[in-house]
Amino acid sequence: MDFLKVSSKSSPASVAGAIAGMVKDGVPVNMQCVGAGAVNQAIKAVAIARGFLIPTGVDISCAPTFSDIEIGGESRTAIRIAIYVHQLVPQASTTLNPE
Repeated sequence: MDFLKVSSKSSPASVAGAIAGMVKDGVPVNMQCVGAGAVNQAIKAVAIARGFLIPTGVDISCAPTFSDIEIGGESRTAIRIAIYVHQLVPQASTTLNPE
């Protein structure tokens, strides 16, 4: 499984664009973050991506999990964030008949 690797220096707008593009293309989206700063940027990106996608009738949500990974021979704990896609169904408008 491939991951969008997000760091504390990642631009949330750029990551959001990648998320939205992958969602529109039907590609599963998973992010991997190491450190609080990286998680912060990733969550901001999810919020921005929602803003891009909701007007198109698509919403997203996310679920975090812990994962032990190895970076440069060191064991680290990463947070992996899975993105779930939801199709929005237009609500039927209701009118009240005042009597």
